[in-house]
Amino acid sequence: MALTATLFRFELNLSDVDRGVYETIELRVAQHPSETDAYLVTRMLAYALEYERGLSFGRGVSTPEDPPISAPDQMGGFAIWVEIGQPSAERLHKITKQAQRVCVYTHKNPEFILADLKAGSIHRAEEIDLFSFDPSFIDTLAAQLTRNNTWGILRTEGALYVTIGEQTHSCTPGVHTEHKADAHP
Repeated sequence: MALTATLFRFELNLSDVDRGVYETIELRVAQHPSETDAYLVTRMLAYALEYERGLSFGRGVSTPEDPPISAPDQMGGFAIWVEIGQPSAERLHKITKQAQRVCVYTHKNPEFILADLKAGSIHRAEEIDLFSFDPSFIDTLAAQLTRNNTWGILRTEGALYVTIGEQTHSCTPGVHTEHKADAHP
């Protein structure tokens, strides 16, 4: 018998001072059986930090040609495509040809992605935004996942605060621009 997805409910109370975005977002999110809790948490944080009207989740890890998170442009393409984890250089090369803006949010070592971006085989590599979370921060949030989640998410001056119940956890996501500096001497 095939394993089924687990459904999670999230209420995100987003206060993104850095972008001037203040929203309460209610989501029902399916976690594929092969998706780790760390991946799910990273996906939720990426959604919140990139939130704009029209942003949506793809059909899931069982549909690899879909973006994990995206928003359409006016021509039927992608205004933004958000990848989670450690996408391959080949995948990044392909999606930069399909989307106006590409972001990667990772809970893993960003050095592997940076090496791919610097290698010169990815179309528009210098335009890809790469963000990383400390794995211990992600693990702490993952340990508090329940089927019904209410998160207060505050980003101010680059710092990220996530409040779950009475506990607030913080980190400063890594913003990796090393590959951009090399592209623009």
